[in-house]
Amino acid sequence: MGKVRFASPEIGTAASQRPRREVNRVYVCSCFGITEQQVQQHAENGACTPRQIASACKAGTDCGGCVRRIQALLGRGACPRRELIERHAPALEALDDAA
Repeated sequence: MGKVRFASPEIGTAASQRPRREVNRVYVCSCFGITEQQVQQHAENGACTPRQIASACKAGTDCGGCVRRIQALLGRGACPRRELIERHAPALEALDDAA
């Protein structure tokens, strides 16, 4: 069996002198590679439930193992649609106007 060699930049080259960018990726859905940051971005854009997150990025639609984590990330925070529903206002007013 042969030796495994890993490529690494040589000391003193431009590649080794570049500052490393720290990447903090916590994956929520490993099936589709969806991170916490992506789930939070979809939530900021109006997705309030795991089903709406799934519609936006497919997270939770394969094995389902991430659905509880998505629920935890969404929590009970402010949701524009939920607030409209609680006030008995039409949550999909823009669609009503288009029809």
